[in-house]
Amino acid sequence: MLRLLLLCLCFAGAARAETIVLGLSQDSVSITATFDGDDILIFGAVRRDAPAPTQSGDLGVIITVAGPDQRLSVYRKARRLGIWVNTQEVEVDHAPSFYAVATSGPIRDVLRDTSDLRDSITIPRAIRSVGTGVYDSEAFIEALIRIRGNADLYQTQIGGVDLEQDTLFRASFDLPANLTEGDYVARIFLTRDGVPIDESSTIIPVQKVGLERWLYNLAHADPLIYGFLSLIIAAAAGWAASAGFAMLRR
Repeated sequence: MLRLLLLCLCFAGAARAETIVLGLSQDSVSITATFDGDDILIFGAVRRDAPAPTQSGDLGVIITVAGPDQRLSVYRKARRLGIWVNTQEVEVDHAPSFYAVATSGPIRDVLRDTSDLRDSITIPRAIRSVGTGVYDSEAFIEALIRIRGNADLYQTQIGGVDLEQDTLFRASFDLPANLTEGDYVARIFLTRDGVPIDESSTIIPVQKVGLERWLYNLAHADPLIYGFLSLIIAAAAGWAASAGFAMLRR
């Protein structure tokens, strides 16, 4: 019994001997009127208080970036009397507005299913839907992942983490133009034999600035004034276009 306890303590000490030192290429993302996407580099190193263990499996690194959670509905359409209508619905309780995951190797090598279930690391695990009442609700989740994947809102980069000499790592993420404003959470998992031995996280604020921020605040604080200004701008644009075409005809 004593030997078993000492063995467990030694293993725990070896696990704590490897920790993550994290860095970002930028601390925040600003959405302006001309924002067409951005990229962010997440990098770091493995700090060791002792030599790297040789009997604990291969080292792996997983990095995820998650946008604010959303609650939404996913519908299945069917043709009824010549018209496409919604026939089934699945309520998704939590779905990240943006989610990207990058790994230093194949998923099966760097992450066990039990660890994925506990920490919700891969995209399907990051989406939570309970009490749907639909027997094939997984098909709805797969459809959501496919739709958002086509819009670059859900990204999976197998081998996207460059891990050098089991010490230095880095990964680049492309942020699309259609980002949702809010706090984005970056998580880094250090794994051995598919089991996380250390985790680090940081917040990346994504917010509108300048004219975009002013219009956003105006639309929410004074929707009547915002609507009136929208009508004036639309009328002015229509008049300018009409005047321009009139000048071209002359």
